[in-house]
Amino acid sequence: MTANPRAALWLMALACAAAFIISAERLKSLPRQTVALELQVALPLFVQVFMSAGDRYLAANLAAIRALIVATDKMRPEDYRILGKVQEDASWLNPAHEDNYYIAAAILPWNGELEAAQTILARAGKARYFDYQPPFYYAFHLLQFKGDAVGAAQWLRAAAEKLPDDEERLIMLNLAARWMDKAQDIDLAIRVVEAMAGQAKRKDFRTYLEQRVVRLHLLKDLRQTAERFRERFKRPPARLQELVDAGFVAAIPADPFGFGFDLDKQGRIILRTTPAVPSAK
Repeated sequence: MTANPRAALWLMALACAAAFIISAERLKSLPRQTVALELQVALPLFVQVFMSAGDRYLAANLAAIRALIVATDKMRPEDYRILGKVQEDASWLNPAHEDNYYIAAAILPWNGELEAAQTILARAGKARYFDYQPPFYYAFHLLQFKGDAVGAAQWLRAAAEKLPDDEERLIMLNLAARWMDKAQDIDLAIRVVEAMAGQAKRKDFRTYLEQRVVRLHLLKDLRQTAERFRERFKRPPARLQELVDAGFVAAIPADPFGFGFDLDKQGRIILRTTPAVPSAK
């Protein structure tokens, strides 16, 4: 009787997958070690699926286990690149894999693999339409690692829409509005917060956002004034009061929130987020 070649091939794949699962389960019970040589290779996707008997979700689980069992404290940059590829593969095989995006968000961006982490989080955000955390982490990474306040606020607003509680949603939208204070493009920041105010359902929150728009307009005007000061004196102002003393403005405008304005180390005018501490006389 002639053996079925396809059946034999599937039996071999199942045996490989079973051996891999048994090995992975045993590895989980052992102390976590530095990445071993056999774990420093990202297998092609078709090989991973083949070894999992054609089950892409099983293949994703196996890839996620590989990410779980390695110790990251002694990994080299090239090891993190492999880890990023393994986790990207897992997210392609099963973008909704919760453990995979948790690990990616916690480890990869802080070790030079930001783009891999963002790819994983973006896929998770689409697949897990009910979960606010993937877009939240994506937003945080944009602000933390790229300084993209506008993009971060956009992702944070998307995360807020997935929160079931109205108060939690307002808290996250407030955070998105506050992040706009850090935007490099003030005109764009103003338009974004204005749009948020226009969409706000609660009157008190809409009023609050409108005050933030006023602050951003004041910041824009002060920065333009500081630029005129720089052009005349060939240096940035050392104190905000210099803008008044030089006759550029009659007075430093009042912040609707009472926090006021300040200068950073480069002499750039910024919004304060806490009340100014009175100077000792």
